[in-house]
Amino acid sequence: MDSRKFFLAAIAVVAIVTGVWMSTRLLSSPSVPLTATLLPAPTELAEFSLLADDGSRFSREDFQDHWNLVFFGFTHCPDICPITLQVLANARRMMQEQGVDDLPRIVLVSVDPERDSPAVLAPYVAHFGDATVGITGDLAEIRKLTDGLGIFFEKSGDADGDYAVDHSSVVIVINPQGKFHALFGAPHKAENFAHDLPILMSRS
Repeated sequence: MDSRKFFLAAIAVVAIVTGVWMSTRLLSSPSVPLTATLLPAPTELAEFSLLADDGSRFSREDFQDHWNLVFFGFTHCPDICPITLQVLANARRMMQEQGVDDLPRIVLVSVDPERDSPAVLAPYVAHFGDATVGITGDLAEIRKLTDGLGIFFEKSGDADGDYAVDHSSVVIVINPQGKFHALFGAPHKAENFAHDLPILMSRS
């Protein structure tokens, strides 16, 4: 074989080896979240003191030791709140079917403390499974949590006590260290949570 043919053969071998290497890297590269926004670094939550739906005290330390999907809403919400909570419950079921062991807890923070006592929250969150918790309390304490997370809420309309509460629709991800880890913007789909959450959880 002359030097020219040897050179061409060597180039062909290098090209094949490079192609195989690149294909292997692409196939083995870790998945990336599709819709979740991951914070550059998890951030501490503000101190707050609220009540869980069973009447027990709930503070930022109670977010620890769990992955938490936190949604801010209220029980009189006609559509967005129950739909979102059902999406989260469906996502949790999908993750369980995928074999995910460390399933997240779902937390509804009521932004309507005038009407949402623990006794009202308890039967409401029960509709979305045993892993769903409702928390409520003094408005000032709720705002300590929402302000630190960039969550907006505001009462609208107050005719004879008939009012709604406008609020942010994002879902906040709090990690087992009790820190703000990531968020999901609307519209919410169960398959997006089921895809992204195991990735986020595996990288913490």
